Amino acid sequence: MTFNELGLNKSILHALNKQGYTNPTPIQERAIPVLLQGKDLLGCAQTGTGKTAAFTIPILQHLENEPSQGKGKRKIKSLVVTPTRELAVQIGESIAAYGEFTHLKHTVIFGGVKQGAQTKALHHGVDILVATPGRLLDLINQGFISLDHIKYFVLDEADQMLDMGFIHDIKKIIKKLPKKRQSLFFSATMAKPIVELSQQILGEPEQITIKPEKPTAEKVTQKVYHVSKRNKNNLLLHILKEGSEESTLVFSRTKHGANKIVKKLNQAGIEADAIHGNKSQTARQKALNKFKKGDSSVLVATDIAARGIDVDGLELVINYDLPNVAETYVHRIGRTGRADKAGVAVSFCDRDEKAYLRDIQKLIKQEVTIVEGHPYERPDGEEEPEKKPCSKKPERKLSKRHQHHNKEKNQRNFRRKKHHKGGNRGGRNNS
Repeated sequence: MTFNELGLNKSILHALNKQGYTNPTPIQERAIPVLLQGKDLLGCAQTGTGKTAAFTIPILQHLENEPSQGKGKRKIKSLVVTPTRELAVQIGESIAAYGEFTHLKHTVIFGGVKQGAQTKALHHGVDILVATPGRLLDLINQGFISLDHIKYFVLDEADQMLDMGFIHDIKKIIKKLPKKRQSLFFSATMAKPIVELSQQILGEPEQITIKPEKPTAEKVTQKVYHVSKRNKNNLLLHILKEGSEESTLVFSRTKHGANKIVKKLNQAGIEADAIHGNKSQTARQKALNKFKKGDSSVLVATDIAARGIDVDGLELVINYDLPNVAETYVHRIGRTGRADKAGVAVSFCDRDEKAYLRDIQKLIKQEVTIVEGHPYERPDGEEEPEKKPCSKKPERKLSKRHQHHNKEKNQRNFRRKKHHKGGNRGGRNNS
């Protein structure tokens, strides 16, 4: 099937052709016709399957077909809520690309930056708003945003929303939406809390679940290095220097850990940047742009910040820390090996992470190849034995005369302390 067969407007087809898109992905092929009919949708598909286009294209077409709003200020007709700044920016870029030849306007709002530019764009009026939950509620409370005219509502990456603790914010947003609307709910997984949340948002939705013909775990070459925790930095440098100029995404479990990794790489002469929740949006976007352009070969990220990273031709993903949730591993390695291209995922496993590795292999139903014979190899990540402290010199044996002298000295000290204590029984001298 081609996009020409989906009944899309000429303006949108023109934009898709300009982007070089001719054939829809499975989620796009199934979702776009349903959404063009105005039905609610519950969609489940892995990262990198084209979900963004699946919901943005129908919304653009619906809004393009509506009569012009006239000379008055544009009212927000469509709202897309997404968990991270990076993903919000990526969705905004997709709307701009697919809607290039329409008359529609959109803007993106998120926290971590001053609100001036965002409120200015809102003041001029927009048709489509892409937002992270916190900044959206903040600007609603300040009176900059009204959701009274929303016709199309999208909740994207719902599973990540729950992981990040946005459930209460989402419920507040839903209460502010008109009851009559088209609602779209997308998630990479469908655990029980996700299904329960979808039931609060959707009426009687169409359900689409896309299972890739070849799962990510099969498309990507996977390797695991057993290494002690203290040697992970050395192993990382060894792999990066062997890989020359490969673009590499490194996953750290914590923000502090990401900063430490970048510091070590920079000290070794490797250009690297970190993106995580403590970085400003400007710093995160600058680091991501450098990485996309090839100005830096290594990007170190936490899982939350990595949502929204979409880099063409990413060759290598390194799990510096194995994730404690097996599904997260699949999302991580899905950043490489996209569009049937080759990709490699490398994981470091120390002694404390062996249980995580077992969970991952159980989920993907395959053994990850163990790399043997590397310079920092430790059996199953076993830590190096601690160095034994220097043995103490044997105590010098005292003569009988010295022993008798020390005994008398200890007795005198004991009598002195006892006498001193007895003399103060009356309490403190308050005179």
